[in-house]
Amino acid sequence: MPQGSPSDQELVERVQKGDKRAFDLLVIKYQYKVCGLISRYVNDQHEVMDVAQESFIKAYRAIHSFRGDSAFYTWLYRIAVNTAKNYLMSRSRRPAGNDVELDNDESFTIYEQLSDVASPDANLNRNRLEAAIYSVIKTLPEELKSAITLREFDGMSYEDIAQVMDCPVGTVRSRIFRAREAIEQHIRPYLDGGE
Repeated sequence: MPQGSPSDQELVERVQKGDKRAFDLLVIKYQYKVCGLISRYVNDQHEVMDVAQESFIKAYRAIHSFRGDSAFYTWLYRIAVNTAKNYLMSRSRRPAGNDVELDNDESFTIYEQLSDVASPDANLNRNRLEAAIYSVIKTLPEELKSAITLREFDGMSYEDIAQVMDCPVGTVRSRIFRAREAIEQHIRPYLDGGE
């Protein structure tokens, strides 16, 4: 954040005092992260934008209840996740997978085996591995999928995920462990060089 830029808490306090432009700054700061989060649940880009807009509207309407017990983005992410889930339930759709690059994620240590190899065979195996990872993530129960994507793709702390998912940190750790276990079991043949 550039020097002199107001913190999230300062912006929230300004919004709570009636400064609508301060909320615009929060929207600008978080719109891409919120859209990225929602796109893990909603496939159509136009619908992602609609759900994101609805999330920000809900956040604006509820901002007077924000007390700063958590970081603003954690509070906003929770609203966005709930809005996306409500959208899916109202449309009777299942959450879609995502297309986030996994090679930027240090937590998937089993994935690192392929990261330094540039041969065509290795690239093909890497593409198959990515497809296998996305495939298994799509099949995970909702609570496991949410926990693993918030941790691995958004880089959120266990504590922040616990606030977003409204559950204890121990539950978050368990869900992430179970998700990683399912992913590793599913992709083991790709790491062993088979198909």
